[in-house]
Amino acid sequence: MTYTTIETQRHGGVLLVRLNRPDRLNAYNLDMLDDLLRVYDEADADNDVRAIVVTGSGRAFCAGADLEKAGNTFARKPSDQPHRDSGGLLNLRTYQLTKPVIAAINGPAVGVGATMTLPMDIRLAADTAKMGFVFARRGIVADGCASWFLPRVVGVSTALEWTLSGRVFDAAEALRAGLVRSLHPADELVPTALELANEIAEHTSAVSVTLNRQLMWRMLGADHPMAAHEVESRALAHVGGTADAREGVESFLEKRPARYPCRVPADLPDFYPWWPDREFNPLP
Repeated sequence: MTYTTIETQRHGGVLLVRLNRPDRLNAYNLDMLDDLLRVYDEADADNDVRAIVVTGSGRAFCAGADLEKAGNTFARKPSDQPHRDSGGLLNLRTYQLTKPVIAAINGPAVGVGATMTLPMDIRLAADTAKMGFVFARRGIVADGCASWFLPRVVGVSTALEWTLSGRVFDAAEALRAGLVRSLHPADELVPTALELANEIAEHTSAVSVTLNRQLMWRMLGADHPMAAHEVESRALAHVGGTADAREGVESFLEKRPARYPCRVPADLPDFYPWWPDREFNPLP
């Protein structure tokens, strides 16, 4: 497929996605939203894609919203339709992915460039990268469902400090706060992210990964551990009789690498997704 703002490469079962507007520091616009939504849809539908790595071209990951409209960048024309934050649309789609996604933050990631990484499952960063939730310094509010994701990733106190001050911070601070998993020299970042993605792709059951990913995210909002027990029990009852479960046990007993035959989305259980759709209901 062809895109206008991203590039893709396949590395076995891993799809590498590069934000590709290096002349604009990979600044985010509606074309990039469309491209990312499309590539996520295509990855979800492809049985051979096991994991996704997202990084940036050039020296930036994503410098935030494209400010080519200057002071009118965030102005909205009157419309009969309620406004929907484009960063939120992107992150809701990331949240729904059936494939695990890893952010390789190779350079500046600010504004939506930072919030777009929050629903990704693992974040790695170059040791020279800088990040910032700078919205208050631009006279706007956080986007991308960040008020839901960010406190869950780093805790509410750190989330408040970063969003209230709007300051840009270095990769070492991001590591201390748990926003990123590890720091790497710039030339080692993407290879390390691909190695991690390949570890998932080559050694795990695709169906198990999808169910575990959604269980972890969805249960963050559950009101009681019984919600987890109910879904986990149903999932275990399903996967326990599959070829993947047999292969997982037999390969362990035979001391050989497992070769899991099930694929996603083809072999997801019929109860997936188990959660109801959530409609957009704007405040009056």
